[in-house]
Amino acid sequence: MLVAGVSGTGKTTLAARIAGLTGGAHTEIDALFHGPNWVQRPDFLDDVRAFIAAESWTTEWQYSVARPLLAESADLLVWLDLPFLRVTLPRVIRRTIRRRVHREALWNGNVEPPLHTVFTDREHIVRWAVSTRRNYHQRVPQLALEHPHLVVVRLRSQREVERWLAGALRDAVR
Repeated sequence: MLVAGVSGTGKTTLAARIAGLTGGAHTEIDALFHGPNWVQRPDFLDDVRAFIAAESWTTEWQYSVARPLLAESADLLVWLDLPFLRVTLPRVIRRTIRRRVHREALWNGNVEPPLHTVFTDREHIVRWAVSTRRNYHQRVPQLALEHPHLVVVRLRSQREVERWLAGALRDAVR
């Protein structure tokens, strides 16, 4: 299963919850992608191929080099299309501040850059979320056309997420 959405929507959190309900593994794709100093790990695609070979898996639908492999092997994509200004932007800002203030080690020793870089780095995660927030409105419908086997579930609120987890997903894995 795949979970898609802009940075800060809660893809990783939802993917872990889905894996807990389905009994499959959750692989956090950021942990496979980012090497030291935020560079792509050379083994990234090999690692992706390895975990999608399992019978049941869940991850986030990210990274253009991996998206085709993921979509080909998945049977379901959950699209988190939450309100950006009210939900997603505050989430990504809070998460970024928390990680930076506490100097949380992320993947392979990486930490969030200084907060002032939101003004100087075009790829700062907060700016990235703002600039890419509408990309999924084109990507997901195109993906559905290219991969008719892939069921797409679009969730537009946290309430819909909770209802889907407790209803349709729980019923499907019983």
